[in-house]
Amino acid sequence: MLSRRRIMGAGLAAATVTTKGAWSLAMPGSTAASEPDARLKAYHMPLESGPHERTFMQWPVSRAAYGARDLDAVQRSIADIANAIAEFEPVAMLGADTARTGNRRLLSAKVELWDIPTDDLWCRDSGPTFVADAAGRLAIAHLRFNGWGNKQPHANDARIAARVAARLGMPLLETGLVGEQGGVEHDGAGTLLAHASCWANGNRNTLPRDEIARRLELALGARRTIWAPGIAGADITDYHIDALARFVGPGRVLIQIDDAIDHDDPWSVAAHETLRVLEQARDASGRPLQIMKLPEPDAIRSRAPDFVSSYINYYVCNGAVIGARFGDRETDAQARDTLKHLYPEREIVMLDIDPIGESGGGVHCATQQQPRSP
Repeated sequence: MLSRRRIMGAGLAAATVTTKGAWSLAMPGSTAASEPDARLKAYHMPLESGPHERTFMQWPVSRAAYGARDLDAVQRSIADIANAIAEFEPVAMLGADTARTGNRRLLSAKVELWDIPTDDLWCRDSGPTFVADAAGRLAIAHLRFNGWGNKQPHANDARIAARVAARLGMPLLETGLVGEQGGVEHDGAGTLLAHASCWANGNRNTLPRDEIARRLELALGARRTIWAPGIAGADITDYHIDALARFVGPGRVLIQIDDAIDHDDPWSVAAHETLRVLEQARDASGRPLQIMKLPEPDAIRSRAPDFVSSYINYYVCNGAVIGARFGDRETDAQARDTLKHLYPEREIVMLDIDPIGESGGGVHCATQQQPRSP
């Protein structure tokens, strides 16, 4: 199977495949403008745990990325996530008319279909980043998507944020950055957390890291960015933070990590580097961070070599937390209990979506919230 991790080597070759509307690595709109829109100063990104108008998701259709059999499995898992969320809030599934036969067969009648063409499923990365002003009016902060540094075809995905903004009649505000929302966490009180490997990386941005931080803070309404090194080039995302550590509130971080470092595993080494950064960091108000931990699962169902078994990659919707279970009874139960402790007023829904994990992501990667406006 061609996973999101392995597509590093294959993505450039796949991009030359001619389809109806040929793939291109140098997509219009994939590079950032020179300066951010000054109007961003009036906006901030609300916490994911705040009230939502709806959830956006993307219907994957790229056989270049998955192949026919694996694409079918991934589509079924995307439908499972959408149907679970739709029990709690509206879901808009983005996809072209040509994909609708498969869409409606698998999706709940509660899921609305929007005619916005897609390539892949990763709405956290290529979908719209909603921000709100003091009156609650929404705009979209345009973090331009270029296929994780031109590693995967993105002819449609690069245009999704602009097309959603046009359909909703919302301002599309230039951030001056190329990147993905899955690569940055915010605590809702002025603090951002990111791996430098997926932002201060020439495949997305050639700006100095301090300038990238300034633009991210302007885009999301923050005052401080905590940088951890991450790993560049080891997976397609260059190590997105949302598979490792998440803010659950102001100054509170949940991280998935084992107690001991495996020095032969670069992912373990990088995760512990991030933990050390968090232990030494201060939030935007100057306070030490409160850090909570979840262990890595061990006895998981999947045998895929690049499987992403991240409990951290959950999604908070109205009335529920949607996460994944991996077959390790002990850690699956511990993850559920931890999420229930952190979100006591919400129902915890744990899904078997192994095809998404085998593709290199999770529930959070596949979703994007639209905050509720007045």
